[in-house]
Amino acid sequence: MTSWFEEMESKIPHGKVRTRFAPSPTGYMHVGGLRTALYAYLIAKKSGGTYILRIEDTDAARFVEGATEIIIDTLKNAGLIYDEGPDVGGPVAPYTQSERRDTYLPYARLLCEKGAAYYCFCEPKAQDTDDNDPSLVGHDAPGAPSAENEKFSLEDDPCRDLPFADSKSRVESGVPFVVRMKAPREGETTVVDLVFGVITTQNKTLDDMILLKRDGMPTYNFANVIDDHLMGITHVMRGSEYISSAPKYNLLYDAFGWEIPTYITVSPVMRDAQRKLSKRHGDPTYDDLLNQGYLPDAVLNYVALLGWSPGGEREMFTLKEMLEVFDVKGISKSPAIFDVDKLTHFNSEYIRALEPEKFAELAEPYIRKAVKNEGLSTAAIAQILQARCEKLTDIPEKIDFFDSLPDYETELYVHKKSKTDEKISLEMLRAAQEAFEAMTEWTNLSIHDTLIALAEKLGVKNATLMWPVRIAAAGKAVTPGGAVEICWILGRDETQRRIETGIKKLESISQ
Repeated sequence: MTSWFEEMESKIPHGKVRTRFAPSPTGYMHVGGLRTALYAYLIAKKSGGTYILRIEDTDAARFVEGATEIIIDTLKNAGLIYDEGPDVGGPVAPYTQSERRDTYLPYARLLCEKGAAYYCFCEPKAQDTDDNDPSLVGHDAPGAPSAENEKFSLEDDPCRDLPFADSKSRVESGVPFVVRMKAPREGETTVVDLVFGVITTQNKTLDDMILLKRDGMPTYNFANVIDDHLMGITHVMRGSEYISSAPKYNLLYDAFGWEIPTYITVSPVMRDAQRKLSKRHGDPTYDDLLNQGYLPDAVLNYVALLGWSPGGEREMFTLKEMLEVFDVKGISKSPAIFDVDKLTHFNSEYIRALEPEKFAELAEPYIRKAVKNEGLSTAAIAQILQARCEKLTDIPEKIDFFDSLPDYETELYVHKKSKTDEKISLEMLRAAQEAFEAMTEWTNLSIHDTLIALAEKLGVKNATLMWPVRIAAAGKAVTPGGAVEICWILGRDETQRRIETGIKKLESISQ
């Protein structure tokens, strides 16, 4: 009769690269998490492999309602479409650890039988309820391992050397227990990582980490190893905070007689040279960045370069293009500093590269925050914005003059480069008012041609006429679009009304 363990082994997919992104459902996705998800996606897809989403929710204290849905929506929004996961299923379902609870106890018992782990009946200590998730260190880590707990766990546990038969009998009689790994006290364990190379650890420095907690739930480290094996994960993308745990992972793989996956470690994303990015300190999540007006493609492109270099001078890549050039050899050991100014530059480039219709679609809700007059075309306003916009959230303040002419001082008419002052501007506005009145049609081209012809007739440079017309129309020194575009969008009547206002302002100071 086939054993349960053999049945579990028979379900494991083989034959191609399989990677996973395995976040805890604790809130919105931070930049470092998005980068891990992206690299795992690229490694799988570049080789024609399988990309998996697994939700690691064994720590109930940190669970946030709705966070799983946020993770799913974030990955889909970023274009990181997974092949297997909680909402799409797959051959090794379920993909949420709390739904796999019955899987872990048999493997913990098996390790105890092998002598690679043991039942511990000591009174609960602080570390007994600690999920030992290294990813929490430096982030929002209410239960992260402390130095004090680490020191305690290195001491010999009195239960470590209990005869297995005695321990098993106590478990069967209902005595509460945790399962601890029996770390070797001699020798060394070597970990091979594609980025950090060969790392050797003296076994005497390893603690007997908890594998199964008193409530029957696995710790992060134990569930991670079990699920990576049972899901056929071939390449494990992880943060550098996991390096200290890697020897213990390898000891577990060896104890089970399982093949160790390929480790690919990335260094942290930093706020500056000393501090990691942290949600607790107000650093932006992926959703924050979108709400701040950054485009998903720009964020993904920039995040890819936080610790990875494609080689050469090129920096702009679509997700499809990343698949063509991504190479693990380009991942750096050095921490990457999150530079919001560089992200903003990326975003402005992506905005300019959008099809005009797509930009108009994205810009419309931001335009309507400032321009309530539905008679003004959002498409026309978007047209003058696209080349002058770094973030979508910049839009409202750039165009607030369309709905209502702001109160402005006549000093704005003084511009040395355009060779204008209040007196010259008054002359230009009177001439423009008359020329506009004589126009038979109001189009972008007709306004342009009328003003160019007028400047020639007046014997002045184009800028000498255009500057005061734009100031009168917008009431601001800096605007997206020039005099022609602004006047066209405003329409003849509103343009003439604003020019009349400008004339009166200038006349009042000339008297």
